[in-house]
Amino acid sequence: MGGLRERRLLELMEALTSSLDLNQVLSGSYQVMSQLLVADYAAICVSKPGQPAAYDWAVAKMPRAFFDRYPELAGEDFVRRAVMRKPNRVLRDSEMLSREALRQSSLYRHCRELKMPLEYVMAVLLDVKSEWHGGFTLYRESKRRPFSEDERQLLQRLTPVLASTVRNCRTLAEVSEQGQLLDALFHHEGIESIVLVPPGKELMRTAHSTALVQKWFAPVELGRRGLPSVLWERLALLQAAGGLIFFGQDLWERPGPDRSLKVTFVPLPEQEGQRPWALLLQEVPHLVMVPPPREWQQKLTPQEMRVVEWMLRGVDNQSIAEQLGRSVNTVKTHLKKIYFKLAVPGRAKLILAAQELSAREGGRRGLLPQ
Repeated sequence: MGGLRERRLLELMEALTSSLDLNQVLSGSYQVMSQLLVADYAAICVSKPGQPAAYDWAVAKMPRAFFDRYPELAGEDFVRRAVMRKPNRVLRDSEMLSREALRQSSLYRHCRELKMPLEYVMAVLLDVKSEWHGGFTLYRESKRRPFSEDERQLLQRLTPVLASTVRNCRTLAEVSEQGQLLDALFHHEGIESIVLVPPGKELMRTAHSTALVQKWFAPVELGRRGLPSVLWERLALLQAAGGLIFFGQDLWERPGPDRSLKVTFVPLPEQEGQRPWALLLQEVPHLVMVPPPREWQQKLTPQEMRVVEWMLRGVDNQSIAEQLGRSVNTVKTHLKKIYFKLAVPGRAKLILAAQELSAREGGRRGLLPQ
């Protein structure tokens, strides 16, 4: 059974990287997913660009009448409410609401009216850290068993791959045919591109990509063909994983004082038995520019303050670790101590507290550690 599942997973990875047309990829991938996760009904949706509350339905294995009335029921959709609170985390109905509350919900009654006896649900919000997101929901009728913990873990394992697929396809949404790909990469505003075929062949790079690399990396960091060794290593890791990646593995970021260099690794459709990868390089201004409150210096160690300063610039744990020359686990240990000392439950509350305290202190601007 384990061997069959792994073969299905490999088939799924192939389907998810077979094209850059989002609807085609998701509908084709669901044919494989439906063999791994059996359900009576399913839906995969992606928000429309610039319209986060409106959706395109890439997979709609449900009665058409369900979608006709969905806009008026969306506000009462317990599934949507639950997954929006916990993006990229797979939830089963038992984690969304009680059995009694489920049976009293508008969505449950609507499905019963459609002769669609919904009883069990498993869903996840695919948050791609951009202006759009996706959702994947599976429904089972009362004649079946509830979704198991093993099935939840399997979908959780697939979630980063699905989220990456949504992001990559939308990033290159104007590409409809492989023949247009290189031209689209060359002219994608605000992004420089380098297209490679591992282990070491370069197909192309945009005009300013070399200058961008030299701006962000010292000569000693550069390896083959003038590309930083750390990016070659990340690419080798992704290729060895066969497309089954963990959260953030296909993103690499180097923070700077006021902006970061973000590198996104995008697997492209195979050509003549080889799979090229596009490295999309983009300078991204820091969205969070909150100075650390002065009073926190009395509560935190100098190292903990450095972690806080990077957090308040919107830098993730992996990038903080690289900047400080520490492991991610060390950064997480610092964060636990920081949250305890400042009496905040997590990152979002810490940023909010910093905003409030800094406003009281007169909005003094903090400086990043050199």
